[in-house]
Amino acid sequence: MAGPAMRPSFTPIMFDIGFSELFLIAIVALVVLGPERLPKAARFAGLWVRRARAQWYSVKSELENELASEELKRTLRDTRQAVADIDADIRTAQAEARREFDTMQAQIESDDTDDSADSTALIDSDDKAMIEATGESITNENSDVRR
Repeated sequence: MAGPAMRPSFTPIMFDIGFSELFLIAIVALVVLGPERLPKAARFAGLWVRRARAQWYSVKSELENELASEELKRTLRDTRQAVADIDADIRTAQAEARREFDTMQAQIESDDTDDSADSTALIDSDDKAMIEATGESITNENSDVRR
């Protein structure tokens, strides 16, 4: 069976320090440093722990900001592509409407010689102006979208 290659499982190693281990470390520190230097050493250790945490949070927030930035860039790229697709669809529909209009106009002009033309098939000048205005407004909206 052709499946994914078996990888050895990786389990992170966690430091399991319980109360008894901490108590042992405190006793050894008291013996080694003595009661006079132990508070100063504890403050120094606390300072380094705070700095390490601050550095970790800084790196973490920078990484989150970078990921958010990449997500925004991807969304913007997808939106631009969608707008371009819609623009192409509108242009195609506009060209189709223009062809239909030209076909109907040619048919009307050929039917003008026939006096018995059906009145519902005729397009009056108001309809023609409306169709042309719609085509121009679509063209203007498309140029506004690109800006």
